[in-house]
This record gives sequence, C-alpha cells and structure tokens, in this order.
Amino acid sequence: MIEGLYRWATAPEGAEVRARATVLFSGTAQGAARFAQAELAEHFGVGVELWSATSYKRLREEALTTERWNRLHPGAPARTPRVTELLVEAPGPIVAVTDFMKAVPDQVARWVPAPFTPLGTDGFGRSDTREALRRFFETDGPHVVVAVLAALARAGDVKPEVVADAIARYDIDPDAIDPAVA
Repeated sequence: MIEGLYRWATAPEGAEVRARATVLFSGTAQGAARFAQAELAEHFGVGVELWSATSYKRLREEALTTERWNRLHPGAPARTPRVTELLVEAPGPIVAVTDFMKAVPDQVARWVPAPFTPLGTDGFGRSDTREALRRFFETDGPHVVVAVLAALARAGDVKPEVVADAIARYDIDPDAIDPAVA
C-alpha cells in the first residue's frame, strides 16, 4: 500500500558517483527532479534517488498519530513514523521540490532523518509560462541541481566551488530577489 511516499527511481550506480542524495517530488515537479537526477549524475558525479510524494498531508497525519501513540504508551517500545521508516536509508541529504508552497513538504521536515531542503512556489507568480514560473520560484531543474549540491556542500561531500560552478552553468543569478518576499 502506498502511504504518501514511494521510491520512484534508484540512484545511478558506477565508479563516477562520488556523492549521493535524494530528491522528493510531487506531481508536475517530476520533470525538474528527473532533470536534476540526470544532470547531477552526468556533470557532477552525484547519484540521486527519486521519490514520489503523493501526500505530504497523509504522511504528516500518520507521523502525528505515531507521536500521540508514543506519548500515551510510555512503557511500550516507541513506534517510528512511516516517513522516517521510508527515508531512513535514503542516500545523503534530501531535497523536496513541488509546485505547491514550501510549507507543503515542510509538513514532514521534523520526521525526515537527514538534512532537508524544501523548494516550492511561495508568493505570487510573475510569469507568463510554467517554465518561467518555476524559474522565478527556483523550482526548475537547475535550481534542484543547485539545492542538492548546496546540501552536499554543507555536509562536506562536495566543495563549495562545485555549487558555484553549477550556479554559473545554469545561469542562475545568486543576487536575484528572493521569490518568497517578492
């Protein structure tokens, strides 16, 4: 039974893979996730596992129910939220990308057992196409690549220069206005 999250694609294997990460995606953000997986493997030596998040709400509700059960059964072995069980062996840091607000994947952040970065479309759109909208809100493929590399850099798995190279490669303006406050 699928309970809000399932592994969609394993990470590419091979000697050229030097670091690993996980990307969660919702619905139409699948394209950005697949782009990031391919680019990270080909250009940066990063193997990315993809997970489809079908319901962050269901995952959150189950985790809260688990917390409640644990609180009310102090003498029993603690239960683990489903989202934690599913992602406990997911490789590296976890980036979640969605066309919804960042608050949607952020609903499960406290139960994700790895460094977690949500990407979403907070604020008002200023775009004439979906591609422009995703670029503005930093949820397109290139921004997912940069988010994964930045998380890996924070973990010490890649050098900060690799992140800077990706920013230049994808023509991302690091000084662009933050779309969440625009």
